[in-house]
Amino acid sequence: MSTTLARPSQRKREVIEKAVIRFCGDSGDGMQITGSQFTNTVALYGNDLATLPDFPAEIRAPAGTLPGVSGFQVHFSSSDVFTPGDVVDVLVAMNPAALKMNIADLKTNGILIVNLDNFEEQDLRKAQMTVNPLEDHSLDGYRLFSVELGKLTRAALKDLGLDAKSMDRSKNFFALGMCYWLYNRSMDNTLHWIEDKFKNKPALVQANRLAMQAGYSYCEATEAFQISYEIPPAKLKPGIYRNISGNAALAMGFVAASQKAGIPLFLGSYPITPASDILHELSAYKDFGVITFQAEDEIAAITSAIGAAYGGALGLTTTSGPGMALKTEALGLAVAVELPLVICDIQRGGPSTGLPTKTEQADLLQALFGRNSEAPIPVLAPATPGDCFWIAMEASRIAIKYMVPVIILSDGYLANGAEPWPVPNIEDLPEIPVHFETNPVDFRPYRRNPETLARPWAVPGTAGLEHRIGGLEKQDVTGNVNYEPLNHERMIRLRAEKVAAVVQDIPDVVPAGDPSGDLLIVSWGSTHGPVTAALNAQRGKGHTIGHVHLRYLNPLPKNLGEVLGRYDKVLVPEMNMGQLVMVLRAKYLVDARGYNKIQGKPFKVSELERKIEEMLVDASS
Repeated sequence: MSTTLARPSQRKREVIEKAVIRFCGDSGDGMQITGSQFTNTVALYGNDLATLPDFPAEIRAPAGTLPGVSGFQVHFSSSDVFTPGDVVDVLVAMNPAALKMNIADLKTNGILIVNLDNFEEQDLRKAQMTVNPLEDHSLDGYRLFSVELGKLTRAALKDLGLDAKSMDRSKNFFALGMCYWLYNRSMDNTLHWIEDKFKNKPALVQANRLAMQAGYSYCEATEAFQISYEIPPAKLKPGIYRNISGNAALAMGFVAASQKAGIPLFLGSYPITPASDILHELSAYKDFGVITFQAEDEIAAITSAIGAAYGGALGLTTTSGPGMALKTEALGLAVAVELPLVICDIQRGGPSTGLPTKTEQADLLQALFGRNSEAPIPVLAPATPGDCFWIAMEASRIAIKYMVPVIILSDGYLANGAEPWPVPNIEDLPEIPVHFETNPVDFRPYRRNPETLARPWAVPGTAGLEHRIGGLEKQDVTGNVNYEPLNHERMIRLRAEKVAAVVQDIPDVVPAGDPSGDLLIVSWGSTHGPVTAALNAQRGKGHTIGHVHLRYLNPLPKNLGEVLGRYDKVLVPEMNMGQLVMVLRAKYLVDARGYNKIQGKPFKVSELERKIEEMLVDASS
């Protein structure tokens, strides 16, 4: 039986195509849980969606202060969703700091729900406010609902025998109940989640259930809310879907790859934001032969993974930009010993500790060139949270087929963001053949496959296949330590040729939009969504624009140069100072122009549209 209550006949229900809602407050206000539950509910209803969790960098910032603000944004729609949304339709702010940090994104006449209980003088002071925004008419451009969330929650829970602090922890569910009323969503899924999450604490089950139902009933009873909204399900391709984040998709992709390859998966990892969730996720897959090792530092993490690859496992290590810097020498070792290893760099704002919880794309040149000597490595980048699954499988396949380390460049937005993901059939997953050398007759550890230039994978302990391993230069074919100049050059060139040979597995790029014309947009990583939305909007105005999104960054697709030449202008949006554009200009001698944003936030569609229009004006003048 559904717990969604019937609407009184005098209330108006308006059918709309899409909405963007953002929950924001202190880290202790449960904004991530609130946003996640709202997301799961709209996903089950059948809406397409994209999310943008926004975590504070401070672990224990003082309550009510600007550095402690946490947020969760959900864009859900009856049509295709490519981004978490440019502007917010509904903003739920639990305190003045949350309001101050987020009000600029609320659209004119948007719905603003604030927790009136937290707008006392001391709360304003913590948020560095000198006047109360609820009283100075600065919010007159919005539909403001000042609600005593704390007092109303306590009133709903007064008979449970809980102390005031415990009751206040449920006020986020009161706000969630209000939003379920506002968008005509059933509370059933969240009620099931509460019962499962707190099954050993019956009092908390009751508290959160009653708080959410009280929030729903408050909107039902008050005269303030006269309109609720209905967003019909999206017309998604038939199939089984699940809501998935990028880090969860990476973890599942690596498990699937190890299963298709028939070898164990070993993760050596040191916890670092925003990559730690991959370690957490994979630790739950022990029944699939997954071994997770939380190392004492980044160097131990990658070297343990190299050792696992030497022993016949799919070696994996995860990190972010600072950890990549520490792994650099071991990356060179992986290049020299030519073993299958995957390195996941979940990029964040830098340099140094930088912006640990914010997104960036500034590690591309580090991935391409950030090692001593000549040590090329294939580099791949997922386009969406769901695409992380397929990139994990593809990186694993390339690593095994070519006996090379492979770098995956994800980022904080993809890692924490979520979208509906069509669960693939097992039979549709690509095969990942593995061959372990077992024949000791005339065994040579660096004798190469003529097509891939991969050396044999000889597991230690196999009789007659003893060979040297380590960072010193190897003699061609024999694998003996060798210092001869010509041999060194040959080995350098062979390793580079092997990485270049990966291009035979990379599909040609086919531009979305127009196959030639005024402007080509080239993107990589998480810029895929906003670029796609901007492209669709601008082509609707009659412009001839194409879009190439690169999932393979080294080597680049073999026809990319020819495609670049079909357009008058080339635009490369990146969340860095212009790293891919530097590579494209150097390799193809094309006058590509960068559009760069380094704010710890993804691009907005409106920003890209303005830049596209600017480029088109320049082209016509």
